[in-house]
Amino acid sequence: VRFRSCDGNKKIHFGSSEPEDFRVGEDGVVYAERSFQLSGEPTEFVVSAQDKETQEEWQMRVKLTPEPAFAGASEKDQKKIEDIIFPWQQYKHSSPLKRQKRDWVIPPINLPENSRGPFPQELVRIRSDRDKSLSLRYSVTGPGADQPPTGIFIINPISGQLSVTKPLDREQIASFHLRAHAVDVNGNQVENPIDIVINVIDMNDNRPEFLHQVWNGTVPEGSKPGTYVMTVTAIDADDPNAQNGMLRYRILSQAPSSPSPNMFTINNETGDIITVAAGLDREKVQQYTLIIQATDMEGNPTYGLSNTATAVITVTDVNDNPPEFTAMTFYGEVPENRVDVIVANLTVTDKDQPHTPAWNAMYRMTGGDPTGRFTILTDPNSNDGLVTVVKPIDFETNRMFVLTVAAENQVPLAKGIQHPPQSTATVSITVIDVNESPYFFPNPKLVRQEEGLLAGSMLTTFTAQDPDRYMQQTSLRYSKLSDPANWLKIDPVNGQITTTAVLDRESIYVQNNIYNATFLASDNGIPPMSGTGTLQIHLLDINDNAPQVNPKEATTCETLQPNAINITAVDPDIDPNAGPFAFELPDTPASIKRNWTIVRISGDHAQLSLRIKFLEAGIYDVPIVITDSGNPHASSTSVLKVKVCQCDINGDCTDVDRIVGAGLGTGAIIAILLCIIILLILVLMFVVWMKRRDKERQAKQLLIDPEDDVRDNILKYDEEGGGEEDQDYDLSQLQQPDTVEPDAIKPVGIRRLDERPIHAEPQYPVRSAAPHPGDIGDFINEGLKAADNDPTAPPYDSLLVFDYEGSGSTAGSLSSLNSSSSGGEQDYDYLNDWGPRFKKLADMYGGGDD
Repeated sequence: VRFRSCDGNKKIHFGSSEPEDFRVGEDGVVYAERSFQLSGEPTEFVVSAQDKETQEEWQMRVKLTPEPAFAGASEKDQKKIEDIIFPWQQYKHSSPLKRQKRDWVIPPINLPENSRGPFPQELVRIRSDRDKSLSLRYSVTGPGADQPPTGIFIINPISGQLSVTKPLDREQIASFHLRAHAVDVNGNQVENPIDIVINVIDMNDNRPEFLHQVWNGTVPEGSKPGTYVMTVTAIDADDPNAQNGMLRYRILSQAPSSPSPNMFTINNETGDIITVAAGLDREKVQQYTLIIQATDMEGNPTYGLSNTATAVITVTDVNDNPPEFTAMTFYGEVPENRVDVIVANLTVTDKDQPHTPAWNAMYRMTGGDPTGRFTILTDPNSNDGLVTVVKPIDFETNRMFVLTVAAENQVPLAKGIQHPPQSTATVSITVIDVNESPYFFPNPKLVRQEEGLLAGSMLTTFTAQDPDRYMQQTSLRYSKLSDPANWLKIDPVNGQITTTAVLDRESIYVQNNIYNATFLASDNGIPPMSGTGTLQIHLLDINDNAPQVNPKEATTCETLQPNAINITAVDPDIDPNAGPFAFELPDTPASIKRNWTIVRISGDHAQLSLRIKFLEAGIYDVPIVITDSGNPHASSTSVLKVKVCQCDINGDCTDVDRIVGAGLGTGAIIAILLCIIILLILVLMFVVWMKRRDKERQAKQLLIDPEDDVRDNILKYDEEGGGEEDQDYDLSQLQQPDTVEPDAIKPVGIRRLDERPIHAEPQYPVRSAAPHPGDIGDFINEGLKAADNDPTAPPYDSLLVFDYEGSGSTAGSLSSLNSSSSGGEQDYDYLNDWGPRFKKLADMYGGGDD
């Protein structure tokens, strides 16, 4: 039922005249408070609406009739359509019913889903009390009518009969909100539009569906009854507020059924699975499979729909099995002085799940190793304990170790479980004696000795010890391993060290007064071993070195001022055999003290200066006597080469180049000569290399294949006859060369490599066709002269190739000479006058008939 006030702001409370049978909610929905059978006659009761502020009350009568069963109801019963005419209103203190407002209201319509028809199925008739005086037209709008999905509801515009055209599905649309309109024939609105709510009543047409077909859960082994395992969830598309959507869960089966067929139970409303029995043991059963059923209609097996899913419960491991050794005593052995060696392999068994903290073993030594020479590591794959040596073991000190080892897991044992005796074992380790290296003691050995000890002197005895007391072997042998200055030797039997040269503290092999030598001691064991020792000789200084002046050269001005030269005394010895030093000039020659004076300015430094006012520029050797403070004193005379030069006002030499050139030292001269010699050698080598390269080029030219060089070779152009024996020649071809056929001319494309290139042809002479015996010689001379003046011809001193005759010559090729029968009619005696080149022709044609 709905209540609509005029101002729309009233707070209404609904009531029923029969509250024990019917209850009206705040939203106007009427509920049955109990289950009862309705007779065929309509049941009536009154619904009241009371204003909570003014206590004003309105009432409406409701007539309730049984709804026919859609599956088997007769068509007559289905067509009974009720007309509901309201509102009507009654004041609380007045008995007669009075009309308060001219309006029309339709209560919510409940329509079952999946109705089988027939369609269209009439729902209710909408009418206005004005239809008696006016001709009205009714229509509905909204989703399901004129909006998608359209055509589900239709209304008779004359009678106002509202009908549904097809079955409804609550899971798609649970309710429809339509608006009804009433207009006159002219389309004028007669009544205000009202809302029509059509609720689709749910039917149990959907089975429950599990969110997952297979559910996975875990539970620790040994869990107490009541331990939560997992939750399974199913959904039902039907109305969850009705029995059609209310689900109930139960377990159909459990596999395996050990140790009890009912190890788990499920909350029938929430789907929570919990344990109900004790005895979960992963080592016996690692996984359980449950078949879970969900049924709607609150689990009613007769009317409810059901579905099943699988719940897989994995029993997780807890540390309820301690590790146990496979033997009470383990054995191993190790050579002495070896580290990082596995000496024993401890094996354990653990029934817990492998490679988990409850299975992984940790080993702890509880006794037998007070010095910490062993450690036990765990093999991550096999879980074995690896007894490893971490500190060297001496056979002469310890020949055997007996270790006590306990095995534990990475996580503590479960509550109430204790470690058995099998979790403790003994490890017996035997140490093997091996040949050890001898060692020097002390090492290094320090000896103090004054330098200058002569060769052949006994210095000290440096011996080694062999740690192998239980091995039968001879004495040690000694040898020298390192002696940078080769000053020492050692006796191979007793280790006595003597000198082979004089010990010198100032040697480059002595660092910080210490000389280091290394010696080797070897035994004859199997295998032979050796050890090294270092002898450190601390050399004490003696005054065996005289001081020297530094620098060796200096420059000063030829005048008295400024002319001071600072010098320094250098002594390889150390205190007290070094400074302070005494500086003085020798008595001879007398010019030294006459020209120079020296003054000590500190223990190591002195100042040399001119005694006279002027000294001619040049190079002077000034001897200086330097004496140290040793006992006895050591002194030496050092020569200082002083270059005296002319100076400017600043005291800088102005003729230093001349002085340096004049006083060029021997070393500088030798260096210059060496540079000149090297330069000459380089020049000589370059010349030799150039000549060799020229020879190689000439040799390469001589090595050219004769077949590839066409110069000075006989070229066979064609077969022209029988040689000298063929005396039948046609000389007319020489006299009339222009009669030669063009085909006899040499093709232009076939050329020798030494032929001149094709250019504009020079004007070579053309012999006259008039027959004359001398025209050949004139023609050849003219050809030679033209060739000499030809710029395209080869150089004058080279071989001229005449086989190229040009395309403009009327003489043609000489290869076309043939014997002529007219040759005998001419006189060829003049050929004898042409020289030896024409002797052959003279013999052939100038000798008469024979």
